[in-house]
Amino acid sequence: MDKWLYRVSAVLVVVGLLVSIYMTIYKVTSNEALCLGSGDCSTVNASRYSEVYGIPVAAVGIAGYLAILLVHWYEQRDKFFEKNGPMLIFGLALAGFLFTVYLIYVEFAILRAFCPFCLTSQAAMTVIFIISIIRLVRQPQ
Repeated sequence: MDKWLYRVSAVLVVVGLLVSIYMTIYKVTSNEALCLGSGDCSTVNASRYSEVYGIPVAAVGIAGYLAILLVHWYEQRDKFFEKNGPMLIFGLALAGFLFTVYLIYVEFAILRAFCPFCLTSQAAMTVIFIISIIRLVRQPQ
């Protein structure tokens, strides 16, 4: 296992998780003071695209990041996850990346509003996905 890639991925997962928690709190409380920087956070979070079947998109992010974090954690503690962890993380990161591509499209093409927190999470998920590919390719057979 490439320790450096593992650590970078784990750190990015924690960053994404923290951003998702922050944005979920912002969505649930509608506290405008939480929107730092541009007012585009408000535009993105008030849009109909900020929920999936009534669940905040940021809460979906929490679930995704937690799932990846759990696999990372078990990779160090369980033979099954040590062997299959990179593939599991790849699958989770692929799903997260595809959802990220959709969200980027919504922000740029439909809303024309750019939430810096959302962009941070999207960048983190994109790099996690890239690292998952590298880890999978480098994994010994």
